[in-house]
Amino acid sequence: MLGLYIHVPFCVRKCPYCDFYSEKFSRTESEKFAAAVVRNLKRYPEIFDTVYFGGGTPALISGKISEILREVRFREGAEITVECNPDVVNERVLVELKNAGVNRLSFGVQSLNERELAALGRLHGAESARKAILTAHELGFENISADLMLGVPQQSVKSLYETIDELCGLPITHVSAYLLKIEPNTPFGKNPPEIPDEDKQAELYLAAVEQLEKRGFRQYEISNFAKNGFESRHNLIYWRAEEYVGIGPAAHSYYNGKRFAVPRNLAEFLESDVQREVFTDENPDKYEEKVLLGLRLREGILLDERLEKRLKLVPKEYFRVEDGRVSLTPRGFLVSNQIIATLLR
Repeated sequence: MLGLYIHVPFCVRKCPYCDFYSEKFSRTESEKFAAAVVRNLKRYPEIFDTVYFGGGTPALISGKISEILREVRFREGAEITVECNPDVVNERVLVELKNAGVNRLSFGVQSLNERELAALGRLHGAESARKAILTAHELGFENISADLMLGVPQQSVKSLYETIDELCGLPITHVSAYLLKIEPNTPFGKNPPEIPDEDKQAELYLAAVEQLEKRGFRQYEISNFAKNGFESRHNLIYWRAEEYVGIGPAAHSYYNGKRFAVPRNLAEFLESDVQREVFTDENPDKYEEKVLLGLRLREGILLDERLEKRLKLVPKEYFRVEDGRVSLTPRGFLVSNQIIATLLR
Protein backbone atom coordinates (compact mmCIF):
# COMPACT_ATOMS: atom_id res chain seq x y z
CA MET A 1 0.00 0.00 0.00
CA LEU A 2 1.19 3.52 -0.82
CA GLY A 3 -0.62 6.67 0.28
CA LEU A 4 -0.56 10.27 -0.89
CA TYR A 5 -1.24 13.08 1.59
CA ILE A 6 -1.79 16.65 0.39
CA HIS A 7 -1.79 19.35 3.06
CA VAL A 8 -4.07 22.23 2.08
CA PRO A 9 -3.02 25.08 4.41
CA PHE A 10 -6.06 27.39 4.15
CA CYS A 11 -8.78 28.22 6.66
CA VAL A 12 -11.51 30.84 6.85
CA ARG A 13 -10.45 31.35 10.46
CA LYS A 14 -8.24 29.26 12.72
CA CYS A 15 -9.97 27.52 15.64
CA PRO A 16 -8.52 28.51 19.05
CA TYR A 17 -7.42 24.94 19.90
CA CYS A 18 -5.86 24.05 16.53
CA ASP A 19 -2.10 23.65 16.13
CA PHE A 20 -2.16 22.36 12.52
CA TYR A 21 -0.44 24.65 10.05
CA SER A 22 -2.80 26.95 8.14
CA GLU A 23 -3.06 30.48 6.75
CA LYS A 24 -6.06 32.68 5.97
CA PHE A 25 -7.70 31.65 2.70
CA SER A 26 -6.79 33.66 -0.39
CA ARG A 27 -8.16 32.76 -3.83
CA THR A 28 -4.97 33.93 -5.56
CA GLU A 29 -2.75 31.88 -3.24
CA SER A 30 -5.02 28.85 -3.53
CA GLU A 31 -4.55 28.90 -7.32
CA LYS A 32 -0.78 29.13 -6.87
CA PHE A 33 -0.99 26.32 -4.33
CA ALA A 34 -2.74 23.97 -6.76
CA ALA A 35 -0.08 24.69 -9.39
CA ALA A 36 2.70 24.01 -6.85
CA VAL A 37 1.10 20.69 -5.85
CA VAL A 38 0.93 19.65 -9.51
CA ARG A 39 4.63 20.57 -9.98
CA ASN A 40 5.60 18.41 -7.03
CA LEU A 41 3.42 15.48 -8.09
CA LYS A 42 5.51 15.09 -11.24
CA ARG A 43 8.36 13.88 -8.98
CA TYR A 44 6.24 10.96 -7.79
CA PRO A 45 4.94 8.93 -10.76
CA GLU A 46 4.01 5.99 -8.48
CA ILE A 47 0.54 4.47 -8.38
CA PHE A 48 -1.20 5.37 -5.12
CA ASP A 49 -3.73 3.28 -3.19
CA THR A 50 -5.13 6.21 -1.20
CA VAL A 51 -5.22 10.00 -1.58
CA TYR A 52 -6.01 12.25 1.39
CA PHE A 53 -6.54 16.03 1.30
CA GLY A 54 -6.04 17.31 4.87
CA GLY A 55 -5.53 20.72 6.36
CA GLY A 56 -6.52 23.36 7.00
CA THR A 57 -9.86 23.25 5.21
CA PRO A 58 -9.34 21.45 1.87
CA ALA A 59 -12.98 21.97 0.82
CA LEU A 60 -12.08 25.65 0.33
CA ILE A 61 -10.24 24.65 -2.87
CA SER A 62 -12.96 22.26 -4.09
CA GLY A 63 -12.71 23.72 -7.61
CA LYS A 64 -9.00 22.85 -7.76
CA ILE A 65 -9.25 19.28 -6.46
CA SER A 66 -10.03 17.86 -9.92
CA GLU A 67 -7.04 19.76 -11.38
CA ILE A 68 -4.79 18.11 -8.79
CA LEU A 69 -6.30 14.62 -9.08
CA ARG A 70 -5.81 14.64 -12.86
CA GLU A 71 -2.07 14.53 -12.15
CA VAL A 72 -2.29 11.63 -9.67
CA ARG A 73 -1.94 8.02 -10.76
CA PHE A 74 -4.08 5.91 -8.46
CA ARG A 75 -5.45 2.40 -8.54
CA GLU A 76 -9.01 1.64 -9.53
CA GLY A 77 -11.11 1.77 -6.38
CA ALA A 78 -8.59 3.96 -4.53
CA GLU A 79 -9.89 5.71 -1.43
CA ILE A 80 -9.89 9.49 -2.06
CA THR A 81 -10.71 11.59 1.02
CA VAL A 82 -11.27 15.32 1.48
CA GLU A 83 -11.64 16.95 4.90
CA CYS A 84 -14.59 19.36 5.07
CA ASN A 85 -15.87 21.89 7.59
CA PRO A 86 -19.67 22.24 7.59
CA ASP A 87 -19.47 26.05 7.35
CA VAL A 88 -17.77 25.98 3.92
CA VAL A 89 -19.73 23.12 2.37
CA ASN A 90 -22.74 23.61 0.13
CA GLU A 91 -24.24 21.70 -2.77
CA ARG A 92 -21.91 23.32 -5.34
CA VAL A 93 -18.79 22.38 -3.36
CA LEU A 94 -19.99 18.81 -2.86
CA VAL A 95 -20.84 18.39 -6.55
CA GLU A 96 -17.34 19.66 -7.48
CA LEU A 97 -15.77 17.11 -5.14
CA LYS A 98 -17.97 14.30 -6.43
CA ASN A 99 -17.19 15.15 -10.07
CA ALA A 100 -13.46 15.27 -9.25
CA GLY A 101 -13.59 11.63 -8.14
CA VAL A 102 -13.60 12.11 -4.35
CA ASN A 103 -15.33 9.13 -2.72
CA ARG A 104 -14.83 9.78 1.00
CA LEU A 105 -15.58 12.90 3.07
CA SER A 106 -14.40 13.67 6.59
CA PHE A 107 -16.51 16.33 8.32
CA GLY A 108 -15.16 18.36 11.25
CA VAL A 109 -18.38 18.15 13.29
CA GLN A 110 -16.77 18.03 16.80
CA SER A 111 -20.14 18.25 18.59
CA LEU A 112 -23.86 18.64 17.93
CA ASN A 113 -24.30 20.67 21.12
CA GLU A 114 -24.52 24.42 20.44
CA ARG A 115 -22.84 25.46 23.71
CA GLU A 116 -19.91 23.12 23.11
CA LEU A 117 -19.48 24.32 19.52
CA ALA A 118 -19.46 27.94 20.71
CA ALA A 119 -16.91 27.10 23.44
CA LEU A 120 -14.66 25.53 20.78
CA GLY A 121 -14.92 28.64 18.59
CA ARG A 122 -16.38 26.68 15.67
CA LEU A 123 -17.95 28.66 12.82
CA HIS A 124 -20.74 26.15 12.22
CA GLY A 125 -23.78 25.21 14.28
CA ALA A 126 -25.34 21.80 14.83
CA GLU A 127 -27.94 22.32 12.09
CA SER A 128 -25.36 23.17 9.41
CA ALA A 129 -23.38 20.03 10.37
CA ARG A 130 -26.51 17.87 10.00
CA LYS A 131 -27.38 19.53 6.69
CA ALA A 132 -23.86 19.09 5.27
CA ILE A 133 -23.85 15.34 6.01
CA LEU A 134 -27.38 14.81 4.68
CA THR A 135 -26.69 16.79 1.49
CA ALA A 136 -23.48 14.85 0.87
CA HIS A 137 -25.35 11.56 1.25
CA GLU A 138 -28.16 12.72 -1.06
CA LEU A 139 -25.53 13.58 -3.70
CA GLY A 140 -24.19 10.03 -3.60
CA PHE A 141 -21.37 10.04 -1.03
CA GLU A 142 -21.57 6.67 0.72
CA ASN A 143 -18.41 6.88 2.83
CA ILE A 144 -18.73 9.77 5.28
CA SER A 145 -16.67 10.26 8.45
CA ALA A 146 -17.33 12.71 11.28
CA ASP A 147 -14.86 14.10 13.82
CA LEU A 148 -16.02 14.16 17.44
CA MET A 149 -14.16 16.01 20.19
CA LEU A 150 -14.07 14.73 23.76
CA GLY A 151 -13.29 16.64 26.95
CA VAL A 152 -14.38 20.01 25.59
CA PRO A 153 -15.51 22.89 27.82
CA GLN A 154 -18.99 22.32 29.30
CA GLN A 155 -19.18 18.70 28.07
CA SER A 156 -20.87 16.06 30.21
CA VAL A 157 -21.46 12.35 29.67
CA LYS A 158 -25.12 13.22 29.01
CA SER A 159 -24.33 15.82 26.32
CA LEU A 160 -21.77 13.45 24.77
CA TYR A 161 -24.35 10.64 24.59
CA GLU A 162 -26.84 13.01 22.96
CA THR A 163 -24.29 14.04 20.30
CA ILE A 164 -23.27 10.42 19.62
CA ASP A 165 -26.88 9.22 19.37
CA GLU A 166 -27.78 11.97 16.94
CA LEU A 167 -24.55 11.62 14.93
CA CYS A 168 -25.01 7.86 14.57
CA GLY A 169 -28.54 8.47 13.30
CA LEU A 170 -27.07 10.38 10.34
CA PRO A 171 -25.78 8.54 7.21
CA ILE A 172 -22.16 8.26 8.39
CA THR A 173 -19.85 5.25 8.27
CA HIS A 174 -16.93 6.36 10.44
CA VAL A 175 -16.22 8.44 13.57
CA SER A 176 -12.89 9.89 14.73
CA ALA A 177 -13.18 10.75 18.45
CA TYR A 178 -10.31 12.82 19.86
CA LEU A 179 -9.65 14.14 23.36
CA LEU A 180 -9.14 17.91 23.29
CA LYS A 181 -5.46 18.66 23.80
CA ILE A 182 -4.38 22.16 24.80
CA GLU A 183 -1.39 23.06 22.61
CA PRO A 184 0.96 25.79 23.93
CA ASN A 185 1.13 27.94 20.76
CA THR A 186 -2.63 28.35 20.35
CA PRO A 187 -5.15 30.84 21.80
CA PHE A 188 -6.35 28.06 24.14
CA GLY A 189 -2.73 27.46 25.16
CA LYS A 190 -2.21 31.12 26.01
CA ASN A 191 -5.59 31.51 27.72
CA PRO A 192 -6.76 28.00 28.69
CA PRO A 193 -10.50 27.40 29.05
CA GLU A 194 -11.85 25.29 31.87
CA ILE A 195 -11.98 21.72 30.62
CA PRO A 196 -12.79 18.40 32.33
CA ASP A 197 -9.95 16.99 34.49
CA GLU A 198 -8.09 13.78 33.58
CA ASP A 199 -10.51 11.50 35.44
CA LYS A 200 -13.49 13.11 33.70
CA GLN A 201 -11.75 12.91 30.33
CA ALA A 202 -11.15 9.19 30.89
CA GLU A 203 -14.82 8.76 31.78
CA LEU A 204 -15.89 10.60 28.60
CA TYR A 205 -13.53 8.55 26.42
CA LEU A 206 -14.72 5.20 27.81
CA ALA A 207 -18.34 6.34 27.51
CA ALA A 208 -17.76 7.26 23.86
CA VAL A 209 -16.15 3.87 23.12
CA GLU A 210 -19.08 2.02 24.72
CA GLN A 211 -21.78 4.11 23.05
CA LEU A 212 -20.20 4.04 19.58
CA GLU A 213 -19.76 0.26 19.75
CA LYS A 214 -23.42 -0.08 20.73
CA ARG A 215 -24.38 1.92 17.64
CA GLY A 216 -22.39 -0.35 15.32
CA PHE A 217 -19.14 1.64 15.12
CA ARG A 218 -16.36 -0.78 16.04
CA GLN A 219 -13.24 0.70 17.58
CA TYR A 220 -10.30 -0.24 15.36
CA GLU A 221 -7.77 2.36 16.59
CA ILE A 222 -7.32 4.50 19.70
CA SER A 223 -9.48 7.32 18.32
CA ASN A 224 -11.24 5.73 15.35
CA PHE A 225 -14.47 3.78 14.95
CA ALA A 226 -16.07 2.39 11.81
CA LYS A 227 -18.93 0.38 10.47
CA ASN A 228 -17.73 -2.91 9.01
CA GLY A 229 -15.58 -2.31 5.92
CA PHE A 230 -15.36 1.47 6.34
CA GLU A 231 -12.08 1.78 8.25
CA SER A 232 -9.89 4.60 6.91
CA ARG A 233 -7.57 2.85 4.46
CA HIS A 234 -5.32 5.91 4.31
CA ASN A 235 -4.82 6.19 8.06
CA LEU A 236 -4.20 2.44 8.32
CA ILE A 237 -1.16 3.02 6.09
CA TYR A 238 0.30 5.25 8.85
CA TRP A 239 -0.47 2.87 11.69
CA ARG A 240 0.85 -0.19 9.85
CA ALA A 241 4.10 1.68 9.10
CA GLU A 242 3.58 1.49 5.35
CA GLU A 243 4.88 4.24 3.05
CA TYR A 244 3.23 7.50 2.02
CA VAL A 245 4.20 10.71 0.24
CA GLY A 246 3.29 14.13 1.68
CA ILE A 247 2.97 17.27 -0.45
CA GLY A 248 2.39 20.80 0.84
CA PRO A 249 3.72 22.93 3.70
CA ALA A 250 3.82 20.91 6.97
CA ALA A 251 3.24 17.60 5.13
CA HIS A 252 5.19 14.56 6.36
CA SER A 253 6.39 11.56 4.33
CA TYR A 254 7.69 8.06 4.92
CA TYR A 255 9.17 7.11 1.58
CA ASN A 256 12.03 4.88 0.43
CA GLY A 257 12.63 3.93 4.06
CA LYS A 258 13.16 7.52 5.27
CA ARG A 259 10.98 9.99 7.14
CA PHE A 260 10.98 13.66 6.11
CA ALA A 261 8.81 16.78 6.36
CA VAL A 262 8.13 19.99 4.46
CA PRO A 263 8.66 23.24 6.45
CA ARG A 264 5.53 25.05 7.69
CA ASN A 265 5.92 27.91 5.23
CA LEU A 266 3.32 28.54 2.53
CA ALA A 267 5.28 31.31 0.76
CA GLU A 268 8.35 29.08 0.40
CA PHE A 269 6.22 26.20 -0.94
CA LEU A 270 4.52 28.45 -3.52
CA GLU A 271 7.80 29.97 -4.74
CA SER A 272 9.86 26.76 -4.97
CA ASP A 273 10.02 24.63 -8.09
CA VAL A 274 10.33 21.64 -5.76
CA GLN A 275 9.22 21.58 -2.14
CA ARG A 276 12.05 21.59 0.41
CA GLU A 277 12.11 18.35 2.40
CA VAL A 278 13.91 18.02 5.73
CA PHE A 279 14.84 14.55 7.00
CA THR A 280 13.33 13.78 10.39
CA ASP A 281 14.64 10.19 10.53
CA GLU A 282 16.90 8.70 7.86
CA ASN A 283 17.02 5.28 9.49
CA PRO A 284 13.82 4.61 11.46
CA ASP A 285 13.92 1.81 14.05
CA LYS A 286 11.46 -0.64 12.49
CA TYR A 287 10.88 -2.59 15.72
CA GLU A 288 10.21 0.55 17.73
CA GLU A 289 7.83 1.87 15.07
CA LYS A 290 6.01 -1.47 14.92
CA VAL A 291 5.30 -1.24 18.67
CA LEU A 292 4.65 2.51 18.72
CA LEU A 293 2.23 2.52 15.79
CA GLY A 294 0.83 -1.02 15.89
CA LEU A 295 -0.38 -0.76 19.47
CA ARG A 296 -2.63 2.11 18.40
CA LEU A 297 -4.68 -0.52 16.55
CA ARG A 298 -7.23 -2.89 18.01
CA GLU A 299 -5.61 -5.68 15.97
CA GLY A 300 -2.37 -5.00 17.86
CA ILE A 301 0.94 -6.64 16.95
CA LEU A 302 2.51 -10.09 16.97
CA LEU A 303 3.69 -11.09 20.43
CA ASP A 304 7.41 -11.86 20.67
CA GLU A 305 9.69 -12.93 23.51
CA ARG A 306 10.85 -9.40 24.26
CA LEU A 307 7.28 -8.07 24.51
CA GLU A 308 6.18 -11.06 26.58
CA LYS A 309 8.81 -10.25 29.23
CA ARG A 310 7.98 -6.54 29.34
CA LEU A 311 4.22 -7.15 29.53
CA LYS A 312 4.72 -8.53 33.04
CA LEU A 313 5.23 -4.89 34.09
CA VAL A 314 1.86 -3.79 32.63
CA PRO A 315 -1.42 -4.21 34.60
CA LYS A 316 -3.54 -6.97 33.03
CA GLU A 317 -6.62 -4.76 32.52
CA TYR A 318 -4.66 -2.67 30.02
CA PHE A 319 -3.99 -5.34 27.38
CA ARG A 320 -5.20 -8.61 25.90
CA VAL A 321 -3.35 -11.48 24.22
CA GLU A 322 -5.27 -13.44 21.60
CA ASP A 323 -4.11 -15.69 18.72
CA GLY A 324 -0.47 -14.77 19.28
CA ARG A 325 -1.11 -11.00 19.15
CA VAL A 326 -1.04 -8.38 21.90
CA SER A 327 -3.37 -5.39 21.81
CA LEU A 328 -4.53 -2.72 24.24
CA THR A 329 -7.98 -2.52 25.83
CA PRO A 330 -9.89 0.80 25.83
CA ARG A 331 -8.47 1.48 29.32
CA GLY A 332 -5.03 0.67 27.98
CA PHE A 333 -5.49 3.09 25.09
CA LEU A 334 -5.96 5.87 27.67
CA VAL A 335 -2.43 5.29 29.01
CA SER A 336 -0.87 3.97 25.80
CA ASN A 337 2.13 6.33 25.93
CA GLN A 338 3.18 4.98 29.34
CA ILE A 339 2.60 1.37 28.26
CA ILE A 340 4.60 1.76 25.06
CA ALA A 341 7.43 3.46 26.98
CA THR A 342 7.47 0.47 29.38
CA LEU A 343 7.56 -2.04 26.53
CA LEU A 344 10.39 -0.28 24.70
CA ARG A 345 12.51 0.72 27.68
